[in-house]
Amino acid sequence: MTATIRVPKSFKDLQEVLSGDIKVKVAGIDVDGVLRGKFMSKDKFLGAAKSDGFGFCSVILQVSSRDGWDIHDTVYAKELLISNKANGYRDITAVIDLSSFRRIPWENNVPFFLVSFLDPDTKAPLSVDPRGVLQMTTERAAKAGYECFSGVEYEYFNFKETPESASEKNYTGLQPLTPGMHGYSLLRTQLNNQYFHDLFDESFKFDVEIEGHHTETGPGVLETALAYTSALRMADNAILFKYTAKSVGMKHGIMPSFMAKPWGGLPGCSGHVHVSLRNKEGRNIFAVSEEELKTGRANAANDDTRFISQEAEWFLAGVLDGIADVVPTVVPTINGYKRLVGGEAFWAPNAVTYGYDSRAASIRIISPPSCPPSATRLEVRIPGADMNPYFAISAIFLLGLRGINKKLALPGPPISHFKPEDRTNGRIKMLPTSLESATIRMMRPDSIAREAEVFGNDFVDHYGGTREHEVKLWNEAVTNWEVERYLELA
Repeated sequence: MTATIRVPKSFKDLQEVLSGDIKVKVAGIDVDGVLRGKFMSKDKFLGAAKSDGFGFCSVILQVSSRDGWDIHDTVYAKELLISNKANGYRDITAVIDLSSFRRIPWENNVPFFLVSFLDPDTKAPLSVDPRGVLQMTTERAAKAGYECFSGVEYEYFNFKETPESASEKNYTGLQPLTPGMHGYSLLRTQLNNQYFHDLFDESFKFDVEIEGHHTETGPGVLETALAYTSALRMADNAILFKYTAKSVGMKHGIMPSFMAKPWGGLPGCSGHVHVSLRNKEGRNIFAVSEEELKTGRANAANDDTRFISQEAEWFLAGVLDGIADVVPTVVPTINGYKRLVGGEAFWAPNAVTYGYDSRAASIRIISPPSCPPSATRLEVRIPGADMNPYFAISAIFLLGLRGINKKLALPGPPISHFKPEDRTNGRIKMLPTSLESATIRMMRPDSIAREAEVFGNDFVDHYGGTREHEVKLWNEAVTNWEVERYLELA
């Protein structure tokens, strides 16, 4: 993983780095992509850093019934794999990642470290720890001679609200930060200008580098593109950017929301993921050779893949072959599917499609002639801003590596060869339209997600169980839409 700028190189170095501090903040990530952490005294932290880690309550990974928490700390309806009544809902082991060190600029520069979670007996990574899953993914790639690189773009609504005011309003009638649809507007950023600048500046101080930052179409919507880097560092930066935005927002009385579809009739919020592979020498594996750059790759499947390598085409085929079986890992919430249903009207693809520089496709090929060969990559446009970046990035790379390993052929032509009616006549393969159908598909016995070279049974059974819980809560809920539609006339 690409380390942060001020990473301590040894335990002695760590002691020196923390010499002026009395406490340290640590955090891990739960299956919903929520940071769960605490403060530790410096002495306790140094003791944990010098040893095998420290005990952390297993509920934060949502791994038990009576003690396991969902995104709102609600207990699960059934016991899952890692923490349960049989093992007494024991602690798991949190291992400090020194390479993740940074200081939180809006919290008096307190030192901050991320942790990964291990089985307390075997010391092996837990099969559902988000950082551990992505670490496993990158290690598999490394064994094949590849290094995984990624970038994430977030779109997010911003409201002139606080957690208290939103709750008092029952989350209805919230006031957007600015009115109207103003993508890439220089004028709209003059409103709430300090907040707009603080998002960029505080992220930079927090070692979360931003590549682009602007307004997006929609009332109060911003888009922030995070700088391309190694995959695990990218996922860390993605989750920490959300933390930054929400923390900075609180200082300004603003509530940013990464919910995928806060309002009907308006564009949703995407979490597009860019990916590529590099070899040990740092060369982009997806790029064509200098000779191929002149006329395109001779054995390309079609014109859209002429300027990506054979490995990139196999990788693309792997993602297309398996994406429908792993949709809950890239669209993990009930609301996320509202963004995809009918989403083609808002460039939110809901089908298994690809195309050169196509924002209408689920997977956009970015290659020469629109960019230099070194920047060749795939943009997966299915995830919303509510994704867990560790699982989403893992899913893409695991499927892509499977495609390379099996030398899979593309399933059909690019999106430009299809007509709108092909979405209903079977020529285009559609993605699941709800979390319930997506979870059923992921958990079926012959799901590609269950293959050992993808996520495997342990992950699918546990993570699928957490999604079944989410579906159960949704099926039991009575929504405003139902009351407004049926209360009087039914």
